[in-house]
Amino acid sequence: MIEKTYLKTKPQCKVKFMLPASEYKNAKSIAVVGDFNQWDKQANLMKKQRSGFFASTLNLDVQTSYQFRYLIDGEEWCNDEMADDHTPSPIGPDANSVLHL
Repeated sequence: MIEKTYLKTKPQCKVKFMLPASEYKNAKSIAVVGDFNQWDKQANLMKKQRSGFFASTLNLDVQTSYQFRYLIDGEEWCNDEMADDHTPSPIGPDANSVLHL
């Protein structure tokens, strides 16, 4: 799930990436990895919230599209079904989630 809040004071959008903890009960770590952090697997680790979601919030530039994926326990990649789009990955047979701002 993705929540977008466009900022009035600057050309950015506050994007909250969320995955339901109930679907990833055994996960020790989940990271959101993408163009916005140069695909750095440690840059944006998600935290488990009281709301029952793993979440991470980033301020991203508007009028830009970003490819991203989630990385579970440093091994398993998954996409966000609620992403704005999906596109073939340039480095393998999988697809990447796409966020349009």
